[in-house]
Amino acid sequence: MKTEETQLKFSDLGISASILAVLKKMGLEEPTPIQRKTIPVAITGQDLIGVAQTGTGKTFAFGIPMLQRIGSTKGHGLVIAPTRELALQVEESLKKLGQSLGLRTASLIGGESLDRQLFQLRKKPHIVVATPGRLIDHLKRHTYKLEQVNILVLDEADMMLDMGFAPQIQEIMKQMPLKRQTMLFSATMPVAIVKIAAAYMKLPISIEVAPPGTTVDQIDQEIFIIR
Repeated sequence: MKTEETQLKFSDLGISASILAVLKKMGLEEPTPIQRKTIPVAITGQDLIGVAQTGTGKTFAFGIPMLQRIGSTKGHGLVIAPTRELALQVEESLKKLGQSLGLRTASLIGGESLDRQLFQLRKKPHIVVATPGRLIDHLKRHTYKLEQVNILVLDEADMMLDMGFAPQIQEIMKQMPLKRQTMLFSATMPVAIVKIAAAYMKLPISIEVAPPGTTVDQIDQEIFIIR
């Protein structure tokens, strides 16, 4: 039996009419649990932590609010993902959603021509999806500037730390503008992730979506204190 909450549609989440029209064309009407919990919070500009497994619809959970806020504030978004494959998947999803809204995307990933990426950057993308190492390369070359970013997403954060990207993430976060929205998504919440949240996020709302067959979904506001 569906509860009142699980019957919510995208049109109940505060999403703009233009994005709703794109979602309808894509045949999407009912949000996944992580989308249902995350979108109304993220649209307000609040920092948040989303704990959910891969394949639960996280890309649109942060992508829809990001595109909506960028469209209204003329800001820029940055998504950092652990692997080139995931980064390309995320960029493709955001491109499908954003292109009819006039919003451009670009990917900065390893194993790909720098010239091609510079060509993309010259088009002044509204959203960049990057892997940590290649993003650092562009920052050192001064071909991409973090000062323009007002919405940051760390996707699959626990995987990034498992792959040894903690130093790069720290370096990137230290260069980020203070005035920004930060969204962090992770399948688990190890201590290292909690420390990142405590150091670089502002009173994030914590949203947890349990895998099917386990405990109920939770949404809490937490203050992270590391001693």
